[in-house]
Parts: sequence; C-alpha cells; structure tokens
Amino acid sequence: MPRSFNRGAPAPARGPRAPASPPKRPGSPADAPDSVVVNGYSERWLGQGFPWVYDNEVTGRTRELHPGRVVSIRSREGKVLGTGIWDGGKVEVRRFRTDDGPLDADLLRERVVAARVRRPLPPQTTAWRWIHGENDDLPGIRVDVLGQDLVITLDSPSLEVLLDDLVSVLVDEWETRCIWLAWRLQSSEDEAPAPVLERRLLYGPSLPPEDVRVLERGVAVGVRPWDGPDTGLYSDMRDVRAWLEPHWRGRRVLNLFAYTGMFSVCAALHGAIEVHTVDLAGGSLDRAKDNFRYNDLDPDAHVFEQNDSFKALDARRRKGELFDLVVADPPAFSHSDAGTWSIGRDLPRLVAACLRVLEPGGWLLMASNLGTMSPKDFQHALQKGAQKVGRSLRVVHEGSTPIDFPAALDFPESRYLKCWVMQA
Repeated sequence: MPRSFNRGAPAPARGPRAPASPPKRPGSPADAPDSVVVNGYSERWLGQGFPWVYDNEVTGRTRELHPGRVVSIRSREGKVLGTGIWDGGKVEVRRFRTDDGPLDADLLRERVVAARVRRPLPPQTTAWRWIHGENDDLPGIRVDVLGQDLVITLDSPSLEVLLDDLVSVLVDEWETRCIWLAWRLQSSEDEAPAPVLERRLLYGPSLPPEDVRVLERGVAVGVRPWDGPDTGLYSDMRDVRAWLEPHWRGRRVLNLFAYTGMFSVCAALHGAIEVHTVDLAGGSLDRAKDNFRYNDLDPDAHVFEQNDSFKALDARRRKGELFDLVVADPPAFSHSDAGTWSIGRDLPRLVAACLRVLEPGGWLLMASNLGTMSPKDFQHALQKGAQKVGRSLRVVHEGSTPIDFPAALDFPESRYLKCWVMQA
C-alpha cells in the first residue's frame, strides 16, 4: 500500500496607483487590508510561535474572505499578531510572519536561503528536502530536491497565491531543470478521502515519463518528480537506513509495505543473504526491481511478491518461514480491495503477525508517520501486539528524521516520525 500522509482569489481592494507601477495580478499577496480577530487561546499559541489559527479560534473578520487572501491577524484588543493567508478550512489561517509586513518575493527568498544554509547534507546525496513547511517558516509548503528537478507540495489551494514568486526564487537559487507542483491535502480515518488535485509542471520543459535517477548516500534510486509527493523515495528515512548499514549482513530480511524497495536495496547491498519485498502495488514492485538493477544487484536472487502484507505474513507463518529482520513501514490509513487499514486500530495486529515470522532474537523495525499518534500510543500498540504472541520487545535504536526534516519546537505536529528497531 502506498503511504498516506493523512494532508484564484479576487484582486485585492486598493486605491489608485502611480501610472509607472506594474499591474498586480489577481490574487497577488501585495497588501493585507483585511483582518481576522482571534480569541485568547489562539493569541497565546501564536505568542509561543505556533503558525496556525484554527477555524474555531476566529471570532471576527472584516468581511467575507476567499481562500488565498492575505490577512492581518489581530487580538481582541486590536494588537497585530502577524500576517497570514486565509484558507477557510480547519486550519483557517497560516501565519507567515509575526508583524504586519508583506508576503512577497523578498520574504520568500529570505526563508528559502535560510533553509538551504541549515542543510549540510551527507556526500553522494542528490535527493533531499529543501523546505519543510512550518519548520522552515513557510507553513503548508514543502520543496523536495530530486537531482535537478524540484517538487513543490502544498497543503492547500489557498497557498497557490505564493507560487509565482516562489518559483522565481527557486529558479534563482538552484540550477533546476523542472519544477513540479503536487498536493498534500488533509484527510483522516473517519473522513472522506481528500480531493485529488491535478499535479502540474510549473517550470521547465515537459519531459517523457522516465525515472530520474538520484542518490541517497551513494545508493541509486529511480524517482518520478511528476508523481509528487509520492515520488518513489521517502528521504525522511535516510538516517534510519544509514544506521542499519552494518546490521544487514548475513540476515534473511522481510520488507513489508515496501513501496519501491529502498530498504530492500540497502539490505541487499550491505550483505543480506535473502530479501523478500512485499507490496500490494505491482507497479511499485517493478520499480523496486529497477532499483536493484540501478545498483548492480540481481533481483532474481531475491523474492518480490505482490500481495497484501497480512496475507504474505500469514502464508509465511503457515510454511514455518522465519526471518532475522522484519521491516514494516505501513501507511497511516489506506483503502484497497484487501480492506481498510488504520494504523491506530490495526498496529497491534501487524506487530503480532510480524513476530510470528521473526526468529528468536531477531529484529523488528516498525515505523509510523502519523503525527497524531504519540510515542506513548505507539509504544502501547507495540506492547499490545507483542503480548498477543507472548514475546517481549527491547528497543535497540530509535530512528529520527535527518537534518533536512527539522522539527520546530513551537510546532509540535512536526515530530511525526516514530521508527523503532526492536529485538524480540
């Protein structure tokens, strides 16, 4: 199953301008004549640096607003709390600055350059995240570098108002071939799926749909920037894969929810004697085999299986197969012919099924990218699953996101990744 991330305005009113001034395009974030008033709860959170205003925290506004409108955020007493973009969803306003200044190309350039300076990357790595949304002071905006291609991912259509200036800044700051637009609209377990918006080319020539080959610490992987945000590589797991490098040798490995097989490639490159790669999508498995070939590995020396991960686990349990290391990085939510998956509900069942095919003393890597699942809830689900089969788990490594996925302390939602390697 693919990972689920579970996530034009009218012309601004203005007076006459000098004839020499260039015309402003509709929806341009030039001035912010409109304002929204927030309650005291929101004011306290904004004072601590939190960049969102939720819909139930807005107590008033100057007029009916359209998504993409730049607004001044004010307290009940009229104090300026910042400038943001009106959305109209659950996150009603995303705050981009704490004063009443403009949201223009100069501000975007300052944030983009500062984010690049914060990212000393490992050698032989050409796939990385340049802008990590709220954690780089650009809420709702992500920019991923894939060689010479860039992917801009937006959390909401309201942020399109910044696209023209953002693309211009990125082109100035990076020798890029193409820039693609993708979406990360929010949905949840109990809501209808988020609407699907068209991905599109923002800059550069239209290229044939061939894999772009990039490197992660010297490991080659094929990505598809036009398929963002699911391009074929989850770079937030880079440091976890680096930590595992000395531990693959001599092991039989089972990689579930494998997607394009990056964990499988790393295992085979670093001495695993046999790697089983399981994913429900046949296209993902074809790409996993290509990734083996990109690294001069023979996919025929290993096992690739198109199947639901639970069915694959049960088949191996019935045959008495055991593995030295099981990798499971499931999506947060998923709907397919095999049923509905929810990590909050089904994680203990997955842990138990994995442990039934794990050698005594073997390692289980279990991960969740669901930000609303706390480390405490994650631990409880792991323990519950282990208790079902009478096994105990000991954490040998807690993985974290790499340097290009920073987590701002004033934005708790950014610490989303739980990735534990455990001995059973």
